[in-house]
Amino acid sequence: MDTLSQNIQENAVLAGLKADIFKPEENATDESLDELEALLETAGGRCTAKVLQNRHAPDPHSFIGEGKAQEIAELVKSTGAELVIFDNDLSPSQNRALEKLTGAAVLDRSALILDIFAQRAKTKEGCLQVELAQYKYLLPRLTGMWTHLERQEGAIGTRGPGETQLETDRRLIRARITRLEDELREVRKNRAVQRDRRIRNAVPVVALVGYTNAGKSSILNALTDAGIPANNRLFDTLDTTTRRLRVSDTQEALLSDTVGFIAKLPHNLIEAFQATLEELRYADLLVHVIDAASPEREAHIEVVNRLIAQLAGEGVPVIECYNKADLVGPDEIPRGENRVAVSAKAGTGMADLLAAIAKNLDRGMRRAVFLLPYDMAGQVDTLHSQAKVLGVEYLPEGIRIEAVADETLCGRLKKYLLET
Repeated sequence: MDTLSQNIQENAVLAGLKADIFKPEENATDESLDELEALLETAGGRCTAKVLQNRHAPDPHSFIGEGKAQEIAELVKSTGAELVIFDNDLSPSQNRALEKLTGAAVLDRSALILDIFAQRAKTKEGCLQVELAQYKYLLPRLTGMWTHLERQEGAIGTRGPGETQLETDRRLIRARITRLEDELREVRKNRAVQRDRRIRNAVPVVALVGYTNAGKSSILNALTDAGIPANNRLFDTLDTTTRRLRVSDTQEALLSDTVGFIAKLPHNLIEAFQATLEELRYADLLVHVIDAASPEREAHIEVVNRLIAQLAGEGVPVIECYNKADLVGPDEIPRGENRVAVSAKAGTGMADLLAAIAKNLDRGMRRAVFLLPYDMAGQVDTLHSQAKVLGVEYLPEGIRIEAVADETLCGRLKKYLLET
């Protein structure tokens, strides 16, 4: 799976199919091939040629048809390419057929994205998630990878209790998948404990989401001085980074940067990254970071909105944050509630973004000081569970508690209010 990462100079022919029977998001286009080239460069490769085929339906055997496959074979020879990378997902049998027809190693978009994730993952959790996705991708493709070790069923030496290399590898990979899933379940349990603690402490969570390279890390840095490397490359952030954010005088939040989305994100990758992506389900607010200057802006918004609908909690509010607004005219950015224009690089618009975050998180919360008599000490636990307690003092006249509480709780303890 590390095909590209081993040789930074590896050359590849890029190919894609646009078919009448495909859903729009499944088709290859000139724009998606450009994005595939950017992915290839991110992985350390170089594009030598691009081929876009139009058909009514994919060829069951060779996907793009043998004639077009032969054309690609000629391009492989003439450009010195070692790889052919398809913008569409290929079945294992199509992958094998295309390798025979083109005379080159063949990857699809999912394999390329997995290769990039394998290079980018740094934390133990990120590495576990990528490894799981890779093995799930690899398992159905083992047959083509081990043809030199396979023997015809029923041949001498294949009967009885003996296992072929292929069967051994399948068994070992399934066992490894089970172990990885067990480890990631523990990760999810730990995250659940952390979430419960945040809920008890009344700390809301704001998650940054968006298409890859839209500028999520730059916005996290601009708001929190996080110091996260923010490079102009795809999938620069895989491991979730969370920082405290002072939203207003009475409100703090946890701001989380998440892995970027992309069109045709491999299903195995979404499954494997559940431990990370489920943070979206429990977020109190999402900030959808949009590259305002991207020519594919609307298509990228659609991709992210589909994934938000799939992964986020029902009814969670979303702020559309148009980043890189300094690169476009003011009329090119939609206006309205929960829409802000910023430039993380120039540092403009951050006050508007903070105000929008504060407005969405403000549930009538306010800072208040209570003086509880000692026979009301049970209300201390109530304040800890239902408000954010900033300080507790045990004085001769009672228990002085400073907290950020909602209007309902303040109303219930109104007679004990000292100041607000």
